[in-house]
Amino acid sequence: MIPASEPGFVSVVIPAKDEADNLAVIVPEILTAMAGRAFEVIVVDDGSTDGTGSLIARYKAEGKPVRHIRHELPCGQSAAVRSGMMAARGEIVATIDGDGQNDPAYIPQLVDALVSAGPAFGIAAGQRLKRTDGFAKKYASKFANGLRGAILKDKTRDTGCGLKAVRRDLFLKLPFFHGWHRYLPALALREGFDVTHVDVVDRSRMHGKSNYGIFDRGLQGILDLYGVWWLKRRIKRLPTVSEID
Repeated sequence: MIPASEPGFVSVVIPAKDEADNLAVIVPEILTAMAGRAFEVIVVDDGSTDGTGSLIARYKAEGKPVRHIRHELPCGQSAAVRSGMMAARGEIVATIDGDGQNDPAYIPQLVDALVSAGPAFGIAAGQRLKRTDGFAKKYASKFANGLRGAILKDKTRDTGCGLKAVRRDLFLKLPFFHGWHRYLPALALREGFDVTHVDVVDRSRMHGKSNYGIFDRGLQGILDLYGVWWLKRRIKRLPTVSEID
């Protein structure tokens, strides 16, 4: 059963596979950044085989507002983000990668930017500055972002940044597919919402290595890009709906 959204409440979703060492850093950072707000942290454990479960159990035993959503088998980042959003109680859902490269200090800024922008805006998207990735990954990302922006006109320089704040009622309207989380701005525009942005500074990965290959992601991204372009073309005008007494 999908929980009802709670007004003023924020859910922070972390998709993570074998990121226990990084979660040990970023979860306390999130708790500090969100202090004074009504919030929860949802770690979506995408079939991890490390100490992720015991780490989250410790936080829960300490009374921290941390939840553990687990996939029995790894299903990928898009599925993990979706599972977290489906389980979320928050009216606004913030997402952050589990590798430690995203700085949790930006989460309140994203949430506040979305609230300040007003109900016509569905997403506040982080835009990375001073990328810390290697040359090949940065070049591939720059090319993909340029191609995507030219085709989809999604008003977003960098959709690969894991830091985003999304209205949960918008999320529940969106189609799901593998790679979906990289096209949230375009999908929001498709539903008649606008997008606002917050510049963020990237950090280096703290522990471990990426679970996502450059070329696998790039080849899949071509199919995803075509699919999102097709979806956008299928909606010409959204109706304004009202009930007449």
